[in-house]
Amino acid sequence: MFTKSKSYDNGSQGLGIPPTPPAPTPAQPPATTAAPSAGVPAPRAPEPSRPAVRSSNLSTLAAGVKYEGNISGAGELQIEGTLKGDVRVARVIIGEGGAVEGTVHADVLDVRGRITGAIVAKQVRLYATSRVEGDITQEQLSIEQGGWFQGRCNQAKRDTPDAAMLEAPAPAADKTAKADKPEAKTAA
Repeated sequence: MFTKSKSYDNGSQGLGIPPTPPAPTPAQPPATTAAPSAGVPAPRAPEPSRPAVRSSNLSTLAAGVKYEGNISGAGELQIEGTLKGDVRVARVIIGEGGAVEGTVHADVLDVRGRITGAIVAKQVRLYATSRVEGDITQEQLSIEQGGWFQGRCNQAKRDTPDAAMLEAPAPAADKTAKADKPEAKTAA
């Protein structure tokens, strides 16, 4: 009864194989042709999220690392291990497992761990897990509830002689350079 077959011209060559349908094209949003109003910026597509920028000046003393000696520089230092020596950098972050035995000089100091020694900084933050034994000279000090501090606290304001302590001097220059230059003496 049914002897009729469909023929396809798409190269099926009479085998009865239907052609493959064309791939659907993704729908594009309709283009807006309206000119932006004067003074109103055209809407922008949202920018893709960018990865967090990490400071290239951050150095880390990792947990489990024990270091003996002084550390100085212009960048940031995060201490998760143990340091016996003095620290003189722009910003110091002492983690909960970090410990410093020595003097800490910094512009900004965040303490979650332990310090045994003097602190000289413009801004000092002692968090709830901190334990500090030593004197603090600072412009600003904040201590969270639970933070432990034993020592004296001296507030140095910008216009007082104590403020000179907060200014971190440049690292000591090579002393041999001074020895090469003869000093000028005046005849009396």
